Amino acid sequence: MKKTNKGLTRRDLLRDAAGAVVVGMTGASVFGQERRGAEADPAPAVDPTKKSALARKAKVILIRDQKVLEDGGQVKPNVLARMLDEAVMALLGESEPKAAWGRLIRSSDTVGIKSNEWRFLPTPPALEEAIRQRVTDVGVKRERIGVDDRGVLDNPLFQQTTALINVRPLRTHHWSGVGSCIKNYIMFTPTPSAWHDDSCANLAGLWDLPPVKGKTRLNILVMLTPLFHGKGPHHFQAKYTWQYKGLIVGLDPVAVDATGVRIFDAKRKDFFGQEEPLTTSPKHIQVAEEKYHLGIADPSRIHIQKLGWMDGALI
Repeated sequence: MKKTNKGLTRRDLLRDAAGAVVVGMTGASVFGQERRGAEADPAPAVDPTKKSALARKAKVILIRDQKVLEDGGQVKPNVLARMLDEAVMALLGESEPKAAWGRLIRSSDTVGIKSNEWRFLPTPPALEEAIRQRVTDVGVKRERIGVDDRGVLDNPLFQQTTALINVRPLRTHHWSGVGSCIKNYIMFTPTPSAWHDDSCANLAGLWDLPPVKGKTRLNILVMLTPLFHGKGPHHFQAKYTWQYKGLIVGLDPVAVDATGVRIFDAKRKDFFGQEEPLTTSPKHIQVAEEKYHLGIADPSRIHIQKLGWMDGALI
């Protein structure tokens, strides 16, 4: 490989430049790896929940693939895994999945994959497995990787986690407007209903709970067949889903959620033929920025990098 000045390769410079973009675009810190050699266990690249790290912009990846679903709506695991790889590599500025995940996870970590098991629209098992595989690829043993939703408080592994991967489908929600990444941590409290006041405005406070605080390394909003409309606490009608065939991936959960809601708003306008606000306002996303400084909700400060098939992207 061609050397540049001072002995650095072109690959070194490209990686360093990508790291600088992550600092400026995600509100996260890139921890110095100090070039300690291949045997060293690099520190994760990010801690996006640090309030003092809030930067001027956030970066999210929107990736879509027309072939990710079979004709009957079933997920194609190999396509979904490839989408995840491409999104994480683009987010972290790496050219290989292992290198990208190595920026997020240490081999010494205990990793909890916080999923969502709502029976009508669960996190796809194929996506859970793709995440698990990439975490093992960076050296984490399988017995130190857990996947759970409603049982996280009673799951011994989740009491020991040093890193969390936050992954769930986007849907409308009776109490909070939308169920998305910020809300996905509500099962880390023994009293979820206590967070329902004022349209669940203070959901970002969940991210300060001891089992969660400072541990989230990646947020993945599943947009394969989102539920964009409904009324009542347990609503589901297939006619209010559509095959968007996408993922939104980012270090900043607020930016990820805000991007998902923008797509929802566009879909609802398209479907109903006019502006059609959600039955409950997802105000907790704005509150997450303004009160809790968890991330960025302002669309003008969110950089969306689009990958793949973009027909009907709505954003």
